[in-house]
Amino acid sequence: MQIIFLLLFAGALWFGYRKFVTDAEKLTRRRQEARRQQETGSQGTLVKDPETGEYRLKKPEE
Repeated sequence: MQIIFLLLFAGALWFGYRKFVTDAEKLTRRRQEARRQQETGSQGTLVKDPETGEYRLKKPEE
């Protein structure tokens, strides 16, 4: 019983650690992008909408 509890606890720690690392990498990418935009004076990145063919500003979630 104790081994099962220990394995579940270790699994939860591992998933929590992976989530933390993933979020930290995402935050780092956002900060680098914001810094690059500030250096160049741009107001965002344009992406082409495949359905309409029009360009729009890239959303932060993308």
